[in-house]
Amino acid sequence: MNDHIQSVEYYDVLSSEDRNRVLRNTYWLLAVSMLPTVLGAWVGVASGISYALSGGLGMILMLVGAFGFIYAIERTKHSATGVYVLLGFTFFMGLMLSRMIAMVLGFKNGAELVMTAFGGTAGVFFAMASLSSVIKRDISGLGKWLMVGVIVLMVGSIINIFVGSSTGMVVISILSMAIFSAFMLYDLKQIMDGGETNYISATLTLYLDVLNVFQSLLALLGIFGGERE
Repeated sequence: MNDHIQSVEYYDVLSSEDRNRVLRNTYWLLAVSMLPTVLGAWVGVASGISYALSGGLGMILMLVGAFGFIYAIERTKHSATGVYVLLGFTFFMGLMLSRMIAMVLGFKNGAELVMTAFGGTAGVFFAMASLSSVIKRDISGLGKWLMVGVIVLMVGSIINIFVGSSTGMVVISILSMAIFSAFMLYDLKQIMDGGETNYISATLTLYLDVLNVFQSLLALLGIFGGERE
């Protein structure tokens, strides 16, 4: 009986250690993934390629490229190759993000807005990470509702490309911030509860959460806080 109890306790400790390892590796890889993103954004702005990424063509390129990379990451996530594919994906997403960054940098206070969006995103991540560590209840059921929200956002974004509504852009950005902040909490809780055991997959989901929060916040800051030359 005592041996059985000891084996259960050992299993619990081992599981806790595994979860901490996945979380630690995820945080490390997420931090590293920001470097190719910044590089990709810089290349996009400096080369002028960002201006070719507008409208329907840019949306199609982003969707095809993103889903292609995500498929490749999932296929290679159990090997070191997955890390390099993930970093390639983050460089690609930096390129895709460069059009919005170039537009914001066109404002007199553009650089300040970009840094504010970065700081705000970091604040959201810190808040969600802290919240996920204190919530005890199971929130796994939240995932399906958030996915419905993402689908609605994608449809709304595609429609707004052709409509070109500023109000639509504001609504989409606010909803995107709310949904992906909640997704950040959900994904972090999944890692901490042992629902996600692969740190490459965990990094991918958190990276997408962070990127969408940053992009949405930057769009809102550009709309409401951009100062013309």
